Amino acid sequence: MKRLDQLHFDNRFARLGDDFSTAVQPEPIAEPRLAIASEAALALLDLDPAEAQRPEFVRLFSGNALWRDAEPRAMVYSGHQFGVYNPRLGDGRGLLLGEVVNEAGEHWDLHLKGAGSTPYSRMGDGRAVLRSSIREFLASEYLAALGVPTTRALCVVASATPVWRERKETAAMLLRLSPSHIRFGHFEYFYYTRQHGALRQLLDFTRANHFPDCADDAALFRAVVERTAEMIAAWQAYGFCHGVMNTDNLSILGLTFDFGPYAFLDDFDARFICNHSDDTGRYSFENQVPIAHWNLSALAQALTPFVPVEALRETLGLFLPLYQAHWLDRMRRRLGFTQAEEADTELIQRLLQLMQGGAVDYPNFFRALGEQPAEAAVGTLREEFVDLAGFDAWAADYCARVAREGGSAEARRARMHAVNPRYSLRNYLAQQAIEAAEAGDFAPLHELHAVLSRPFEEQPGKERYTERPPEWGKHLEISCSS
Repeated sequence: MKRLDQLHFDNRFARLGDDFSTAVQPEPIAEPRLAIASEAALALLDLDPAEAQRPEFVRLFSGNALWRDAEPRAMVYSGHQFGVYNPRLGDGRGLLLGEVVNEAGEHWDLHLKGAGSTPYSRMGDGRAVLRSSIREFLASEYLAALGVPTTRALCVVASATPVWRERKETAAMLLRLSPSHIRFGHFEYFYYTRQHGALRQLLDFTRANHFPDCADDAALFRAVVERTAEMIAAWQAYGFCHGVMNTDNLSILGLTFDFGPYAFLDDFDARFICNHSDDTGRYSFENQVPIAHWNLSALAQALTPFVPVEALRETLGLFLPLYQAHWLDRMRRRLGFTQAEEADTELIQRLLQLMQGGAVDYPNFFRALGEQPAEAAVGTLREEFVDLAGFDAWAADYCARVAREGGSAEARRARMHAVNPRYSLRNYLAQQAIEAAEAGDFAPLHELHAVLSRPFEEQPGKERYTERPPEWGKHLEISCSS
């Protein structure tokens, strides 16, 4: 295991030059103190967990110190925000400190969010607040524990620096890890500004460093389509709502990226909108699939100087079949199936339609379905549904499907419990941890993170984290403000 001063930097993106990013130094926050760190994320950098307790750790991740080999840069990009093209965005409150190479040879971007103003801050102060930093930390590490493609969160550092949003709050910094921070919006920026030489350079850089198996740009686009389809399928299977699927918030690597007003479904509602600023429901849960396709179309447009339009269209046509295949695989496993049957799609869709008509708790349903043999489980869950006749018909078909699978009830239970979490990241649980942290008590945050780090395992004494949310907890309004 390494110490902080033993990290090896290889700042490839910085070497692209000033057309792609701007050198900016982080602005320190006052009286920094560690709110939380992720041992799993520290391991990605081969860092000893004890390093998080050193004063230097807090100094480095609060803008008060910097590695000698770090090269902080604010990236420039653009993007479609709620369907409208914004010609110049960029890192307005985050800095790519540099790229660390671990013992396995993997490059990890160290991206400090809340690092102060940059040339791309657009009249903002460049700060992040404690609540948004905690929310991103929890979601990043929980999605990783679920096996959903995502960026990671190393730590959150709190401070006494005041910032104003809807109210007076305190600033914080979050250190995000990702193999790359290149977004769809990077390519859009160079396409729409007609900097096709820089676009060519970015494509070559992306392919060489992140898609080495892709022989050309067309193959790179296909890989992006495939990864995006896999990510969205995981979102839909686990009930994750991103909330702001702008093209500048989609990773070229197909990783969950830029957490804002996200939420996980409590009661199943396909029309759920987690962002209270989304008046039209553009980014509702059920729209995440078509919006991902729309965003891929926007990326395809940016690649037209180098990839034939017909090739791009053909590859775009693969998105929905790829998504459907990944989603079906996830949902089959959540229902305990090991084999594929042609009628599976209809069986799953019928279940979701029945859930839509009532107030069925989405995460708890699947866990409970695997807790007992199929016939007993559906009998227990029946009272959750409004359309009892419809559920009875579905339950009979499901039990028959389980019987055709064969195998023991114990094996089915083990399979289902391995993919259906016992513990879920509820908005109200995050809010309780945030309120305690804002009062200076980080213990609830640490406990919640520890529970969510092992979401599939039974953890004695943590039963309260399995409970359905109270009514007030189902209707929390989350904004983009950070």
